[in-house]
Amino acid sequence: MKKVNWKRVNRKTHYWGAAIIALPIIVVLISGLLLQVKKEVTWVQPASMKGEAKIPQLSFQQILDIASTVPEAEIQSWKNVSRMDVRPSKGIVKVRAKNKVEVQIDNATGKILQVAYRRSDLIESLHDGSFFHEHAKLWLFLPASVILLMLWITGIYMFLMPYILRRQNRKKTELREAGDILPQSLNS
Repeated sequence: MKKVNWKRVNRKTHYWGAAIIALPIIVVLISGLLLQVKKEVTWVQPASMKGEAKIPQLSFQQILDIASTVPEAEIQSWKNVSRMDVRPSKGIVKVRAKNKVEVQIDNATGKILQVAYRRSDLIESLHDGSFFHEHAKLWLFLPASVILLMLWITGIYMFLMPYILRRQNRKKTELREAGDILPQSLNS
């Protein structure tokens, strides 16, 4: 039976594993970096403004009417609204249109505080793979993550092996030297 050369297996695993996961992992890495700074970088996610009162006073219909006055949002009815986020602590309502434009409205006065394009949802879909296809999460990004985990484990092994081998060799040398010294001292 042929002996397995684990150094060669590890090197080949790293070589081919890295080639296979390069594109999905770079997408996850870059999108993850952008998501880490989304609160600090308004290009990714618009900053939350502050309203005048903490208690919501506008009805849903009033919010829809106000949001529909913003031409960039292209809101004519609730069908054009993707999400509505009420933030009582900040006194605002965020209305996200299906075209990714976010309208922030003061929940007391009805004043439009900010209109901005929101990229964080797009970046999140890139990060988890759902941007490419609904099954990309499980069929592309999950295997890439498993391969990355294997690369990490084998990389740690490759990193630690020289230290382990040096330690074993040092102990063997010490034992050999102790064995050489011991018989001579017994002979005297």
